[in-house]
Amino acid sequence: MQTSFYKMHGLGNDFVIFDERAGHLSLTPARIAALADRRRGVGCDQLVTLRPACAEGADVFVRFFNPDGSEAGACGNASRCVADLVFWQTGNRTPVLQTRAGTLPARVEQDGLVTVDMGTPKLDWQAVPLAAEMDTLHLPLAGDPAAASMGNPHATFFVKDFSMLSHGSALEHDPLFPDRANIGFARIDSPERIRLKVHERGAGVTEACGSGACAAVVNAVRRGLVARRCTVELDGGILEIEWAENGHVLMTGPAAMAFEGRVDLATYAP
Repeated sequence: MQTSFYKMHGLGNDFVIFDERAGHLSLTPARIAALADRRRGVGCDQLVTLRPACAEGADVFVRFFNPDGSEAGACGNASRCVADLVFWQTGNRTPVLQTRAGTLPARVEQDGLVTVDMGTPKLDWQAVPLAAEMDTLHLPLAGDPAAASMGNPHATFFVKDFSMLSHGSALEHDPLFPDRANIGFARIDSPERIRLKVHERGAGVTEACGSGACAAVVNAVRRGLVARRCTVELDGGILEIEWAENGHVLMTGPAAMAFEGRVDLATYAP
């Protein structure tokens, strides 16, 4: 039996999206990992599912899965893609996404860019989470990173170059991070601009990471390095991030449809 999917990307961070609003599909962790494989599957940085919303005021319930089959609480670039997809399907420019990290109001701008309210960052060590009580602004790791959760755990290293990028996998699995972590390497180019590379949890280095960009700005503001509104340049392009005075983090950037396709799920791992 053939099942439809959408292939979308935000700044090259790519997603396979399955619509389960008409009925659940058999998307086991093993099957998700097989679909995410770039040689033997469709290939993606994350797989996303859409289900009927159960939170008041939400339009769709969105789940995010890493390419190893594990579940993530949030994904900024995928949230923009889902908001754009809902607009394309319904004409609603202000969809509200329900996620395991909370409800995320979105807005599809007239110029095609998409803004998502990513909510308030969690800065307490238990909420990140970290393995023990500590100051999240200065973790006891070489390089002195800061930590924050944007619905998923992030550690941001402030660097002069990106020579540490090869250590991303080891840092992701450091015992300090019981749920593993997304590892960002941020170079401060000016008080209004950050150059960022991210090793994503379960995916490796990606062209862009929306929640990682949000975490980088939050942590840089906490360190007194940048303004509350900042341009973040990633390998795949530009995101505009604002840590608003109400505490919410607003992320604005593009979303693109690559293609629609069909797969026989039964031919992938059970």
